[in-house]
Amino acid sequence: MVPLRAGIIGCGGIAMAKELPAIKETGLVAMVAFCDPKLERAAQAAKEYGNKEAKTYTDYRELLEEKGIDLVYVCTPNRWHSEITIAALQAGKHVMCEKPMAINAAEAKKMVEAAKTNDKVLTIAYNNRFRPDALYLKEECQKGTLGEIYFAKARAIRRRAVPTWGVFLDKELQGGGPLIDIGSHALDLTLWLMENYRPKYAVGTVYHKLKNHINTGNAWGDWNPAEFTVEDSAFGFIVMENGATIIIESSWALNSLEVLEAATLLCGTKAGADMFDGLRFNGVRNNRPYVMKPDFSTGGVDFYEGAGRKPEVLEQLSFLHAVLGEGELMVKPEEALVVTEILEAIYASAKSGQPVYFSG
Repeated sequence: MVPLRAGIIGCGGIAMAKELPAIKETGLVAMVAFCDPKLERAAQAAKEYGNKEAKTYTDYRELLEEKGIDLVYVCTPNRWHSEITIAALQAGKHVMCEKPMAINAAEAKKMVEAAKTNDKVLTIAYNNRFRPDALYLKEECQKGTLGEIYFAKARAIRRRAVPTWGVFLDKELQGGGPLIDIGSHALDLTLWLMENYRPKYAVGTVYHKLKNHINTGNAWGDWNPAEFTVEDSAFGFIVMENGATIIIESSWALNSLEVLEAATLLCGTKAGADMFDGLRFNGVRNNRPYVMKPDFSTGGVDFYEGAGRKPEVLEQLSFLHAVLGEGELMVKPEEALVVTEILEAIYASAKSGQPVYFSG
């Protein structure tokens, strides 16, 4: 018997490609309820991943009325993250919500408050923290290998990889384009490695320069300009309260050969590190500059717990063990809230042309 019973809200691409296979691999969850506005998608997900008694719904409120559900996965467009997450927490369910946390900071704050008020576990699906290179770099940061980290870059640059399916291009449903989508991952990774969640102000620029192009060379085929209502690239400059600087770069379409997604560069007083050509450390030792690259090509032994597990499976185990009271949550909602606050500030700065300052 598995210890936990889950409901899935949103049975589109992210659920079917990432969340549901990872949940299944943990062996800790019975997926007993599936909800999607398109009933056929809920039915397909239930057929592939549900137990024999799995039910399907088109209204998430009906799913949340089920008393036997312990936890809920929110895999919907960004617009609905906050509303559904809060309702699930109020219904007594633990929640993993897909990133970004919400389309604005006010809604994200309500999510944090709802988790505290109802004494439930809430996490946001920032799975890049669980990559082998990220975990290795985190350990070195905690050891003080880099010293004080005072400059960083969060990079999420695609040359021509605009997602043309689903609602990615719809500003009303997603809240933005590459900044809130893949830029969110890069920024979360950078803040987590720095252990710095106190921004002072942010300046941003947002571009819609390539949306009307044709014969685009896009990885997923040409986009429809009429549907492309979000930015194609966005950039931010963030100063933290301790004086540290973070630059964030994000694009789905940009005339650049420096392409890399969910990557970070960290510069400290003792050493530096980046993920721009594998994980690299740099510094000076015995009066000589050095570069060190850990080798991640060798896996662990098969019987060692967690060895070789995919990042999305480790992400699930972190959430599920926290729900079971057997471990500490790695992605805390308060941290994801700061990511959303900074993203919102970059968009606001781009619109006003002025820096956006954060309240204390």
